[in-house]
Amino acid sequence: MKMHLNLFVCAAILASLIGCSDEQKAPVSEEKSLEIVQSSDDRAKIEKAHNKENFTASKAIEFEIVLSFGGKERLNGKMTLATNSSAGKIEYATGKTLLYNSSGIFHSDSMGTDGKLKFAAYTWSYFFLFPYKLSDPGTNWKKKTLPVLREGQHNGYQLTFDSGIGEAPDDWYKIYANSKNNLIDVAAYIVTENKSKAKAEEDPHAIKYSDYRTINDVPIAHNWSFWGWTQDSALTEQLGEATLSNVQFVDVDKSFFEPSNDLIQIP
Repeated sequence: MKMHLNLFVCAAILASLIGCSDEQKAPVSEEKSLEIVQSSDDRAKIEKAHNKENFTASKAIEFEIVLSFGGKERLNGKMTLATNSSAGKIEYATGKTLLYNSSGIFHSDSMGTDGKLKFAAYTWSYFFLFPYKLSDPGTNWKKKTLPVLREGQHNGYQLTFDSGIGEAPDDWYKIYANSKNNLIDVAAYIVTENKSKAKAEEDPHAIKYSDYRTINDVPIAHNWSFWGWTQDSALTEQLGEATLSNVQFVDVDKSFFEPSNDLIQIP
């Protein structure tokens, strides 16, 4: 999992080919070229379905969120995110604040370890912003045959990242896009931070987006559920859930995402 700040394939592939001499160019079959173009078109359809243009036209979006795993509450508060993913603020019901911007992560005193705070700052934000980050610089996108879900019909894709992109470039996402409306229904993923890719692939998880409601012509999933996921069985057991409410686009100035003097910066 990652928060690709100030980012988030076809063009990258073409650029690499143009940069080679004639002797160095690897032959690309017509079938492969068509697959690349079609996959890129599919990604554009998904972004259009999520109305990325309208989403990014606003400065920020805020919502209340209650999130739990294994019956234990992990997050209860209000999140405000810059729609270009450059900054975010979580204001907890306890009065604590967790904030990130281009300078780093800042938090109220006595909120836990740096690792957990870093995870909280970037992960929940990334899950919300995910449909709008599919074509960020450094992302690689292709069609993928995935295990069938029990509900609905889907097109499958895989999202990976170039080396050096984000906090954990070995992460991947396997995406189920609804074949009728192109909205993302499920995204399976691995978390490679502090572990090897092989170890992370032993325990993939998935987030299921549901209860889409239209806010300013932008469909926003108001319910998330978290599941185990395997290449053989798709979704397995449910691990957690989150409910979003009072979702609205807001106009904030730059100072909103600047840390107050009482916040501590993670080294």
